[in-house]
Amino acid sequence: MFLIFLGPPGSGKGTQAKFLEAELNLVHLSTGDLLRSVVKEGTQIGKQAKVYMDKGELVPDNLIVDLIKTQMESTRSKNGYLLDGFPRTLGQVEMLEQMLSKTNRTIDRVIKFSLSEETLIKRLTGRLVCSVCGANFNTFFNPPKKKGLCDNCGGSLEKRGDDQAEIVRKRLEVYNQQSQPVEEYYRKQRKLMEVNASQTLQKTLAALKELIARDVSKSARGKSR
Repeated sequence: MFLIFLGPPGSGKGTQAKFLEAELNLVHLSTGDLLRSVVKEGTQIGKQAKVYMDKGELVPDNLIVDLIKTQMESTRSKNGYLLDGFPRTLGQVEMLEQMLSKTNRTIDRVIKFSLSEETLIKRLTGRLVCSVCGANFNTFFNPPKKKGLCDNCGGSLEKRGDDQAEIVRKRLEVYNQQSQPVEEYYRKQRKLMEVNASQTLQKTLAALKELIARDVSKSARGKSR
């Protein structure tokens, strides 16, 4: 199975992907996580990507595709992948399809995470991340029990540099401009479905499982014919 989760920053697609990764036995590839990792490591790609990320701009297609390709080659999952936040441009769509065609694979389902811009801004500007275990909290929706400390491990909570209000609005503007054509592309292919991501984590997860279960059921029926 090959799934794609699309949605603006703060829509919760990464959190839900982590919930589903083990259950579906898929390899979860997050462009955001991969980029932050190479930036932290100070690699050549990381240094190039940081210039764009600090301004709230999309990282160029060639850098993103190189990251994804490297990860897919190193994992070589037999069961498939769950791509989180990729592809985000039509250029990335084309490059992804070229990669998949070499292994006779296709995209099974694309799921868009939908919610209001107001909610997105609160999710992003209020986001706090544990410096030790990576757990997420939010000053508006899910505040920690003790200010500045992780509920899980007691580590210090930090705000990401690109979660400042001005940068957040820029990121959302860029996302809408460059990513909506990707949604339209998959909609025309009848592969795009939407989930209401403004719900609680549990309700959103249940809705996702229902959508994916339909695809698994259809696939099984198709193979039995």
